[in-house]
Amino acid sequence: MSVREATKPRAPSAADRSSRLFLLDLSGGRVLSVDPDGSNRRIIATGCPHPDGVVVDVAAGHVYWTNMGAPSSNDGSIERADLDGRNRRLIVAPGGTFTPKQLHLDKANGKLYWSDREGMRVMRANLDGSQVETLVQTGESERDRRDQTRWCVGIAVDPKRGQIYWTQKGGDNAGVGRILRAGIDIPTGENATNRSDVEIFFDSLPEPIDLEIDLEHRILYWTDRGNPPRGNTVNRAPIETKPAQDVPQIVVSDLMEGIGIALDVPGNRMFVTDLAGSLYVAKLDGTNKRTLLAAQGNLTGVAYAEI
Repeated sequence: MSVREATKPRAPSAADRSSRLFLLDLSGGRVLSVDPDGSNRRIIATGCPHPDGVVVDVAAGHVYWTNMGAPSSNDGSIERADLDGRNRRLIVAPGGTFTPKQLHLDKANGKLYWSDREGMRVMRANLDGSQVETLVQTGESERDRRDQTRWCVGIAVDPKRGQIYWTQKGGDNAGVGRILRAGIDIPTGENATNRSDVEIFFDSLPEPIDLEIDLEHRILYWTDRGNPPRGNTVNRAPIETKPAQDVPQIVVSDLMEGIGIALDVPGNRMFVTDLAGSLYVAKLDGTNKRTLLAAQGNLTGVAYAEI
């Protein structure tokens, strides 16, 4: 080895970086944070009405989360707090969204995106909760609301292609779940109901839930509930081209109602939560899966942040 090679700076490993995971406990109505090995648990917030989606704005020192509220009532909300739980406040008041699910932060453009399940919408707002917009509307009536194929659940944003991705899971184990994508903005002259740029990315999935994009390698990851062998899994597929329907690669299996997923691409790892209250870690290809926490209530959203 040459002197130049010997003194070349070493790329930081996952262990070198200061990072935290933020978890949502649905049954306990809590926002939690832990170290990436599951230790050093802290309670960030309590009394959250059915929290589901969570994101972290490290630069601003904020954690955001969605509260689904009662699924039969139009009382969903979005909250924000400092990373230690102080200065907690509502940014989208109850009723500003029906049943908000997964949340996505587009820091560069100052936007929050989320899927609204019983609201049958994909929505966004400024980081302070102002200028709430509906980007996709899949139904409007009470009859529509009973049709689970219209329910929007997961959300992710691809700034390179200028697109949003979202899931519509359908009924339990129905095998009609879909992942769709469209432009970040509604085409001129169209609206959230009739926009012409909506594309089905995947169809006939068990129950696709949360989404995450590895922007560096251009790969979409998602959790899927439903029954094995295709359900209760983490799947992935490239996003540069529209894939064939048999392309999804199952990388993690044997979840117990899988929900949340967060990627640490530099650290080559993913974190996954399920409703049985488990937190898992695995490499991005699904190998070396380990259980970090178990029996932690009903875990939904998870976010990874380098603090």
